[in-house]
Amino acid sequence: MASAVRYLLVIYMEGGDDHPVSPGRLAERLEKSPAATTEMLQRLEADGLVVHEPYEGATLTDEGQETAEELHDTYRTLSQFFREVLGLEDSEAEAMRMAGSVSPAVAERLAVTLLGDTANSEPVATASEVDER
Repeated sequence: MASAVRYLLVIYMEGGDDHPVSPGRLAERLEKSPAATTEMLQRLEADGLVVHEPYEGATLTDEGQETAEELHDTYRTLSQFFREVLGLEDSEAEAMRMAGSVSPAVAERLAVTLLGDTANSEPVATASEVDER
């Protein structure tokens, strides 16, 4: 799934909700072979996350768009954390690698707790509140 996450993020960031992102562009951005890129696009299409037109590219389905938006929110939070708190030079690459491994709830808590980002977040239940439910 980690590799699929990176594909969804790149398609999303390249505008794949509006227009097809070419397999060549994806292969270049992800440093993958064209064959590996085509294979992953076929898997993502089988999972209902993209529409893949050979030689044209891939666009996100509604489900793919929703998934990619959540992943992108997590990616942005991790990238900011890695850059501002940990001082990592390649924060975007690290965030890309980890975005699918961190749940949206953890990313939101990270944003609120460590980065002070409360603008777009809803209250997150504390561990004791979760136990009470």
